[in-house]
Amino acid sequence: MKQVSWIIVASLVSITGCSEMTTRQEQAASSASTFLEDRAFLEEHTDVVVLGNGPDGPQVIVAPAWQGRVMTSTANAATGMGYGWLNKSLIASGEHQPHINALGGEDRFWLGPEGGQFSIFFAPGDPFDLDYWQTPSLIDTDAYAILSRDAQHVTFRHDAQVTNYTGTVFDLRIDRVIRLLDQAQLQQTLGVELGSSVQMVAYKSDNTITNTGTTAWNKDTGLLSIWILGMFQHSPVTTVVIPYRDGSVEDLGPIVNDAYFGTVPDDRLLAQDNTLFFKGDGQYRSKIGLTPKRATPVIGSYDPSRNLLTVVHYTLPDGITDYVNSMWEFQDAPYAGDVLNSYNDGPPDATTPPLGPFYELETSSPAAALSPNSSITHAHRTFHFEGSSNDLNAIAQTVLGVDLSTIQSVFNTSALGSESE
Repeated sequence: MKQVSWIIVASLVSITGCSEMTTRQEQAASSASTFLEDRAFLEEHTDVVVLGNGPDGPQVIVAPAWQGRVMTSTANAATGMGYGWLNKSLIASGEHQPHINALGGEDRFWLGPEGGQFSIFFAPGDPFDLDYWQTPSLIDTDAYAILSRDAQHVTFRHDAQVTNYTGTVFDLRIDRVIRLLDQAQLQQTLGVELGSSVQMVAYKSDNTITNTGTTAWNKDTGLLSIWILGMFQHSPVTTVVIPYRDGSVEDLGPIVNDAYFGTVPDDRLLAQDNTLFFKGDGQYRSKIGLTPKRATPVIGSYDPSRNLLTVVHYTLPDGITDYVNSMWEFQDAPYAGDVLNSYNDGPPDATTPPLGPFYELETSSPAAALSPNSSITHAHRTFHFEGSSNDLNAIAQTVLGVDLSTIQSVFNTSALGSESE
């Protein structure tokens, strides 16, 4: 299991009090922007790499100074919306925050575990509480060097060192490649073809860590894992869709862990026909996770108000069950963590606003037991589809195993969404 930190961060970015909460909520309500507006904003504050050929086709914006993260993307650069959530107030301030710089972005590189005796977010001997929690610079403030780039890809490398709670020192190299995907790769990965109304942007991040030290990484002294987090713009009717493997609790364990911020209410999380439905409306702080015994290689979301279907496909090795545990506690099972997570932002209390709001789709690699000079790679692919309900429905049925009418009916969101054909 993983302990998410985003809502904790809300108290670290100087947004307290009822009046400020109202201001931020108003900003969030008016924050929807076009991709071109997002691009202009980002270019004003940092150097970016823009992937894509045509001025009116799919494009992806990547920020080298921010660990080579994908900030946002679009299926139509000329007139389309941007899909990634950007923390524009923090970016515009140019300030570095204590503990974490939550800049946003729809594919960002992180490492686990966050909590526990093998945490890389707490110094040895420190208590597991907020005052001592610190995001390591290699996944927060370090810039990654560009090794190569063209219109279709950009490659980054970064050498770093990090120490865990137990005192184990990890010397590592991070290699990260962001690459646009075409319709042939869509067919190969998801097994679908696009209807005539559908516009798509698709990209893949290949994320590799290499043990550059002289000693092997082992379970007794702690392991790292690759953790990719996607922060997306929410809507009142966004629903996250997660297929899961059927089976008894005795054989596979619980279907879902929803205890990160307290049990998720039934009107926000539902298991039905081997599928989990989870509200991504940015109105209620909650998080869920699935272990590798329950997860499948896909997670998705649907926003009927924008006729937008999002799918994430990731590396899920067969038979591997050791995933790091990030709970903020001394753990009995430090390698019984989640392989995928979804987080929905929302106010942590009556007087504190949400950080975004936004919602997240997250995936992780297995725990990396690496000998010197060996590596592990985790691929995380993001697909955004805009189009008619009929054409998007064909994709949803093939990839997620559920039709759009079911997604909308689960939380009664169809009345609020668009029904264009």
